[in-house]
Amino acid sequence: MKWRDRLAGRSEPEHLRRGRLGETEARRHLRRGGLRFLTANFRSRHGEIDLVFHEPDRRGRWWSRWWARDPGCLVFVEVKTRSSETWVRPAAAVDARKRRLLSQTALDYLKLLRHPAVRIRFDIVEVLLADGRVREIRHLPNTFPLEAPYRYR
Repeated sequence: MKWRDRLAGRSEPEHLRRGRLGETEARRHLRRGGLRFLTANFRSRHGEIDLVFHEPDRRGRWWSRWWARDPGCLVFVEVKTRSSETWVRPAAAVDARKRRLLSQTALDYLKLLRHPAVRIRFDIVEVLLADGRVREIRHLPNTFPLEAPYRYR
């Protein structure tokens, strides 16, 4: 929300508030699971990736230039926050078009890093709300591969 809107007393739309809450809780959940947070809301001309994490290799080392000595795995996360599962699970919203856009955006992110020799994966985190509070968080690791025809390493 822009500062002008806050000064004018305009409130943030409910769906944006829910989405921000879901991303915050997903970030906490994944950090507790041992992933290292890199960035949120990475945007390119192809779209946006909600969260980007690094999963260290088994040695668990962390370096300032992590891809040089500890490639591990880059984890691109799409967060889906819903207040109801009445019709379908939140992850079902990540259709073929969304997977293609996420793949292209991930490749844009890797290009900024000068194509490090890392493994990549795409995860979905479902955040379910009840009465404005988090009721359940589901982490679905390695939900889909890099969408065809795109390839990395």
